[in-house]
Amino acid sequence: MRYLLLALALSLTSHAATWQECRGLEKHGKDATACYTQLTHTSDPALRAEGFWGLENYQQANAEFRDAVASPSSGAAVRVRWGLLFHERFNNPEAVNLFNEALAKDPNYAPAFYGLALVSADGFDGRAPQYIAKALTLDPKSAESRELAADMAFENSDFDTAIKEADQAIALAPDALDAMAIHAAIELLNDRSPDAWLAKITAINPKYGEGYARIGYHMVQNRRYTDGVSYYRKAVEVQPRLWPAHAQLGINLMRLGQQDEPEKELQLAYDNGYRDAATVNSLRLLDSYKNFQTFTDDTTILKLNKKEAELLQPYFSAELHRAMAAYEKKYQMKLKGPVQLEVYPDHEDFAVRTMGMPGLGALGVTFGQVVAMDSPSGRKPGEFHWASTLRHELSHVYVLSATNHRVLLPVAELDRGFIYPQYPAQVIVSYFQGGSICDYIGERWGEGKLLEIVHAYAKLTPTPEVIQTTLGISAEQFDKDYMAWLDKQLGEVVKNFDPWRKQLTELAQHAKSKDYAFVLANGEKVKALYPQYIGDANAYQMIADAQLAGGNKQAATKVLVEYEKMGGHEPATLKQLATLEEEAGDKAAAAATLDRLNYVYPTGDEELHRRLGTLFLDLKKDDGAVREYNAVVSLHPLDVAGAQYNLAKAYMAKGDRAKAEEAVLAALEAAPGYRPAQTLLLQLHNGGAPAQPKTN
Repeated sequence: MRYLLLALALSLTSHAATWQECRGLEKHGKDATACYTQLTHTSDPALRAEGFWGLENYQQANAEFRDAVASPSSGAAVRVRWGLLFHERFNNPEAVNLFNEALAKDPNYAPAFYGLALVSADGFDGRAPQYIAKALTLDPKSAESRELAADMAFENSDFDTAIKEADQAIALAPDALDAMAIHAAIELLNDRSPDAWLAKITAINPKYGEGYARIGYHMVQNRRYTDGVSYYRKAVEVQPRLWPAHAQLGINLMRLGQQDEPEKELQLAYDNGYRDAATVNSLRLLDSYKNFQTFTDDTTILKLNKKEAELLQPYFSAELHRAMAAYEKKYQMKLKGPVQLEVYPDHEDFAVRTMGMPGLGALGVTFGQVVAMDSPSGRKPGEFHWASTLRHELSHVYVLSATNHRVLLPVAELDRGFIYPQYPAQVIVSYFQGGSICDYIGERWGEGKLLEIVHAYAKLTPTPEVIQTTLGISAEQFDKDYMAWLDKQLGEVVKNFDPWRKQLTELAQHAKSKDYAFVLANGEKVKALYPQYIGDANAYQMIADAQLAGGNKQAATKVLVEYEKMGGHEPATLKQLATLEEEAGDKAAAAATLDRLNYVYPTGDEELHRRLGTLFLDLKKDDGAVREYNAVVSLHPLDVAGAQYNLAKAYMAKGDRAKAEEAVLAALEAAPGYRPAQTLLLQLHNGGAPAQPKTN
């Protein structure tokens, strides 16, 4: 009623409005145009700025704020408001500058800390909780700060704190609509009806799309993408001009593997001035899809860049199907639809897919049954094992499906490491901790218990109860036992880390000066201090080089095999191992080593595929030979005739005469006088028998 009377007063009288009243009208679903227009005619540039901001004339609002701040009497408040405008219009660096300027004017100005918390939360910066805590210490009665604190606690999966802060916001401001939306989202995540809270929002403002958008945001953050899309749809339905919701609807439809509707929604947001980085980059990514080739079958959709599709398709398709078969057996289920795998040679395109999502891996990401990842060509050779990344992301697909997207992280601290990391690389530490917990459970209780835990989380069973019922011990005892196990696994490595680092440096210096006697005398000791280290300048490679310098190829082979078993996959090192194995007469081992390299870095390496093709041909593994020689051809080698001839030989060995003839003709087209190809063509025309010399 208050805002209805205010709207009436503004239309009939000369009531002098404040910007807070204008915002209040808008929040309650009333037309605030007259209110904002009135502000634009005042003598105060700060109020004029608020008026133009409300009328969506952002450039003029910016100009008015600049004039307001130029006044010697301007204080912290106008700087914070200007900063919030910059934040709303996608310029967080300028917003931070203004919030800091406000604090220079008044070090205890709570709204400035609120602004810093808002910007930090945007980037999942670990300082965000500190900023909002400071804001609430200075002004505990700020409903806006309470709502932000509730939002951040929700992101951290701290539902109790989120509810507490949301309730305090509502107690301070009965129209705290975002706090109500947080309540509704928590109900949804717990498979309870949100209707009571949605009714409260609707009673205050039936056109409050921001509430539905906030629910959609939290559904997405909890990997419930389909639910997120549904609530973003509701947001734009009740508030059609809510351009951020249109953009997020488009982005999340993209995450579900769609293309046409996302482009429509994103373009609509862009055309109406909503041009944040995620919107702009997503439109560019959609435009780049014309450069991709799609391969489909009954269970998979594989999207590869055209420039490398011919090379990568056999490897990615085979690994995708192999991994799916393994997970179907492990999780005792089949997916309801196809898995879509997108492989990006440009890391920046992949990064667009992860924008606005905390704690996601730097190499791959999963959205429901859509997996996006870097192509091996987008990284330095050997920088990552693409097949391992694919399998890791695909495991998320199955776990999310098995739990109906209700999977929870078992340890709260791990979740916080993913969302608001407190130190560099905490996300990596959280991934390691999560993985090691699974290793511990599998080792002590068996892999079957992990499946039981997944099913328990699908029922939203609390973690302590899950541990008690599936593992038979209390959560406290589990923590104690796990830490003891982890200490046993890594305690010696941690204790020896400083001596290892010092001794490895010394070993590297002697290796560089070719003091191989020192390397052989000390290398094994250094390696034993930290056997898991397989990065640059590792002891394995130094010992192998020293053994080779002394002519001991067998010992060098042994240490390089250890290196690979420990997870080492540097391409040059594995090629060296394959050479040693082949020289020792073990072609099967050499082929296996080179084949494993295909799952690390198959791109741009003619030598790898040519060598492996020859080995496979010698070993009568004809399908493998065809695959490898096809890979050579796809790389457009200088020796086209030789590449096509080798491919023809592989097809011939396989018994595919039609393909063999096709390849040999391609060889002769490239080099008409190429004698080996001429001979093979004659052999093909003679029914496979070698051509007979003519006699007089």
